[in-house]
Amino acid sequence: MNKALFIDRDGVINSDEGHYYIYRVEDFKINEGIIEGLRNIQDAGFQIIVVTNQGGVAKGEYTEEDVNKVHTFFLSEMSKNNISIKDIYYCPHHEVISSCNCRKPKPGMILKALSDHHIDPNYSFLIGDSNRDIEAGEAAGLKGCFKIDKNTSIRPIVQKIIALDNKNDE
Repeated sequence: MNKALFIDRDGVINSDEGHYYIYRVEDFKINEGIIEGLRNIQDAGFQIIVVTNQGGVAKGEYTEEDVNKVHTFFLSEMSKNNISIKDIYYCPHHEVISSCNCRKPKPGMILKALSDHHIDPNYSFLIGDSNRDIEAGEAAGLKGCFKIDKNTSIRPIVQKIIALDNKNDE
């Protein structure tokens, strides 16, 4: 079984300051500490999986093609920094349009990733910037879920996760 870091996108990986939705590559600005934090977590043996609500698709604000363009750009930037993103899961639904099992705070995206990639939730963590992120991670049975302030560095939390993981190895 594998271990993973599940990480939210908007407000955690990239800045969402000044935007309700981020769906254009030119608006996708990687937050400070992401490159270093993801590199550290990868070096500690974690797979990195992005889980993101993209309700603007259901609302007609942007398309799944727009989401995929942003993700392609993000993956390219990570690749340039020798960071491997195992997968990106996104929910294109919104509760005002229709119900689903994948939109956080429901754990559907995380549960699918656990199954798809043979991940052990007992050795996996989540970093998010909202209560719905934390609720999804807890509902999926992850070892730990950490909430950060929007658009701040993940590095202090990554160090905590690595320390907790090292205790698992003892």
